[in-house]
Amino acid sequence: MPLLQSRVAYPAGCYGAAGVDSLLHCPSQAVELKAKKIIHLGPCDAATYPMAKKKQSMEFLREKAHLRSRTNTIGAVARIRNALAFATHSFFQENGFYYVHTPIITASDCEGAGEMFQVTSMLSKAKEHQGQPSVAQEDVQQLQQQVSLQGEAVKAAKAAAAADKQDAALAAAAKAEVDKLLALKTSLAKAEEAAKWIGGFKRTAAGDIDYSEDFFGKPAFLTVSGQLQGEYYACGLTNIYTFGPTFRAEDSHTSRHLAEFWMIEPEMAFCDLEDDMRCAEDYVRYCCRFVLERCRPDLQFIVRMIDPNAISRLEHVANSPFARCSYTQGIELLQKAIAEGRKFEDMDVHWGMDLGTEHERYLAEDVFKQPVIVYNYPKDIKAFYMRLNNDGKTVAAMDVLVPKVGELIGGSQREDREDVLQRRLQEMGINVDEAYLDLRRYGSVPHSGFGLGFERLIMFATGIDNIRDVIPFPRWSGNVSF
Repeated sequence: MPLLQSRVAYPAGCYGAAGVDSLLHCPSQAVELKAKKIIHLGPCDAATYPMAKKKQSMEFLREKAHLRSRTNTIGAVARIRNALAFATHSFFQENGFYYVHTPIITASDCEGAGEMFQVTSMLSKAKEHQGQPSVAQEDVQQLQQQVSLQGEAVKAAKAAAAADKQDAALAAAAKAEVDKLLALKTSLAKAEEAAKWIGGFKRTAAGDIDYSEDFFGKPAFLTVSGQLQGEYYACGLTNIYTFGPTFRAEDSHTSRHLAEFWMIEPEMAFCDLEDDMRCAEDYVRYCCRFVLERCRPDLQFIVRMIDPNAISRLEHVANSPFARCSYTQGIELLQKAIAEGRKFEDMDVHWGMDLGTEHERYLAEDVFKQPVIVYNYPKDIKAFYMRLNNDGKTVAAMDVLVPKVGELIGGSQREDREDVLQRRLQEMGINVDEAYLDLRRYGSVPHSGFGLGFERLIMFATGIDNIRDVIPFPRWSGNVSF
């Protein structure tokens, strides 16, 4: 049907344009399409369509995650996310890194935090055993006593039969006592096996769940990090990176936490902490330049509707070297700010504390007014795998702090000395796979790496305040929709 000459109100839905003659730019709108035919492809009942033609809150759009990609804001965020993912692969590939797929299911807890989702096939087996009668430990002990007593009865019966081998009745009595003992032992074995099943799960002698019958034969979890496996390959291929989903069973409802999120984790052999910081800086600046070049229209929309400083912030980071600040200097700067009247929610700033987001943002936004890399953290607040410095109090760790977000990257030089690593593990009460120690036993090499939460990078680029709005289908405690 001719478009320009029709005054008919067409029903809502999806339309296709055929025979496009030209795209006209008009003062009243961005583009006017001149076409010969408009084809109605898919109907849409405007009366029941759940999203009205007005600005919707981000909270409401999360409830309609299957439709929210049609909105201008989420569409722009999705395209920027795509560009940053492409930039990530481009940066590492151009710099000689190999992309390694680390496992999603793992038996190791890289961070030692214990907040992991467990993977098991035992729940279906638990249903099978829930209907079976339970056997109390007292019943087992009673059967054990009966077996013991019956054992004495068998000894007596056998002794009597041996004393008079001609007496068939005594021999039959001894056999009957033996049969009774065997029956009791069978009952005891069944009772002991049944007593191991508590709440539908088989237990060890210590009362813990027996994972020997689980799918993997041991406890398994969704990964919180691919770092440990990344180290294995870095020590063989030199420079590698991972880019994939990670999981944290943290019952948090803040605007910064998700149960499922994506991590970028490079590992580099023959690199110390200084090399690690330089790589992190180069990567972030590369991403900023990339998205400025590829997503200018979307960023302009973000500036109009979300964050007026988005483009200027990206340009500043892309063109400015990152500041450097030791952890000790950072604490001194925060203490000075408090003395001068600055208010924080946590005013107890002291050496040895873990910096909060408010402290990190203050350093990046107010003190340095640019991204800053804080390094040499106290060993007691950092992970076991970070290299112990010569002072014995700090580790060769670094965090990249950026405006709007706070911590964007966390990394370190890894502990490559087996004896020092063993002491750290013992101090912290952590057990690791022998394979991780083998890296230090067989041709150990200095190596470093870092982890970047991809969604936080998108928050930094877009100015979106809630991490749930920069991932297509967010998962958090109590929500696994779509």
